Amino acid sequence: MRELISNAECVLFDFDGPVCHLFAEHTAESIAHLLRELATRMSLSSLLSADLRASPDPHRVLRGIAGQRPGPDVVERFEAALTREEVTAAASARPTPYAATLIAALSTRGRQVAIATNNSPLAARHYLDRHQLAGYVGGRVHGRTGDIALLKPHPDSLHRALASTGARPERALMIGDSVSDLAAARAADVPFLGYAEGDSGAEALREAGARHVVRSLEHVLTALITPTYGPDAPF
Repeated sequence: MRELISNAECVLFDFDGPVCHLFAEHTAESIAHLLRELATRMSLSSLLSADLRASPDPHRVLRGIAGQRPGPDVVERFEAALTREEVTAAASARPTPYAATLIAALSTRGRQVAIATNNSPLAARHYLDRHQLAGYVGGRVHGRTGDIALLKPHPDSLHRALASTGARPERALMIGDSVSDLAAARAADVPFLGYAEGDSGAEALREAGARHVVRSLEHVLTALITPTYGPDAPF
């Protein structure tokens, strides 16, 4: 843990999970239902497979619709609807314990902080502004674009985050809570630290090959701020 943090010139955070619980009150399931209703209103119910009709994950619904290539205007309308709902959700998102303190501590200790997320960058910025974290991130928020194929596990958002910091991949660290975060980090050659509050999430990350998984960001914060003693220590 200490080596991961000490080697990192920049830390890339996934947003929903490591920074906050975006859908704590405005639930993901309700948003997935809204996207299905939009498909019905647009007479596009045929785009909804049985899996998409049952899915509580709005990102899966968006991916599934976009994957059938209904046309850029259609995809844009669904993505815009999801963005509106995510921005609404950001107003009631629940902060992840120790995330704000960790982000501030990283920044004040000379690490650049960036967001690399499948969520709308508007939602992430809204949350960071509300919680007085925007100054630590400095505009380095890299989220969903109009090209749904570039969502993680594609490394696009990580590549953009790295470009915004000027850091080499091996001198960065990605903190994520999903297997797709891990896959994107691998594709971008960025070291990965898994975050999972529950047993199932931690097990999924480890089974996917994550070497380092924490159940609380307090451990990361402690590794960052605790002095190192030894022959190379300054005191």
